[in-house]
Amino acid sequence: MIRILLADDHPLTRSGLAGWIEKEEGMELAGLASDGESAWKALLELQPDLAMLDIEMPNGNGIEIASRILKQGLRTNVLMLTAYSAQQYVMAAIRAGAKGFILKTAPLEELRRAVFDTAGGTFYLDPSVSLVQDAGPPEELSPREREVLILAGQGLPASEVAGMLSITERTVAAHLTSIYGKIGARNKTEAILLALKKGIVMLEELHYLDGERGSP
Repeated sequence: MIRILLADDHPLTRSGLAGWIEKEEGMELAGLASDGESAWKALLELQPDLAMLDIEMPNGNGIEIASRILKQGLRTNVLMLTAYSAQQYVMAAIRAGAKGFILKTAPLEELRRAVFDTAGGTFYLDPSVSLVQDAGPPEELSPREREVLILAGQGLPASEVAGMLSITERTVAAHLTSIYGKIGARNKTEAILLALKKGIVMLEELHYLDGERGSP
C-alpha cells in the first residue's frame, strides 16, 4: 500500500485527486496540504511513501519542498504534479530530488503509472514532456563524456565544468556535441532526459544540495 501525501493549493484539484486516490487499489491517502508550509509539516509528521506536490504553491513551492526532502534525507519519494511542461520546471524538479514529473492534464491511467513508478523509485516523465523520440540503444559514452553530461545536468555552466575537469570550454562543447550525436538529442536538456530514461545516468547523480546551481 502506497501512503500518499497530496499537496495542491487549488481546492478542486486537491479534492478531485484525493477522491481518486481513495478509490484506487494499492493507494492510501495519508494526508492533504494546501501550501508548502503545511505540506512540510505533514511530511515530517506522516512520513508518507510518496508526496504528490504541485510546483506552484504559496509558502513554499513544490521544488523547494522536494529540495528540503533531499537535504533532510527523508525516504519519501516525490512526484511533481504541475500544469507546466517547460524545460526549466522539469530540470529544476529533477535536480531538487523529484523522481517523477506529470502534468495535471494527464489521463488517470498515466497518473496511476506515475504513482507506482515514482513510489518504487523508478524515474517517471510525463510522455507529453518527452522532447524527442527514443531511437533505441545509444552509443556508449566515454567516461569523460559521462562526467561532462552529469556536471552539465547539475546545472553547471561550461566554464565551471571545464575548471572541475581541467579542460577547456571548447573541449566541453566538443564533448557535448559528441554526446548529443550518440544519444540522439538536439540540446543539453534533451540529452539529460534521454540519458535518464536510458539509464546512462542516475537521478541521484544530478541532485544538488546547495540549491544554487545554474539554470537548465
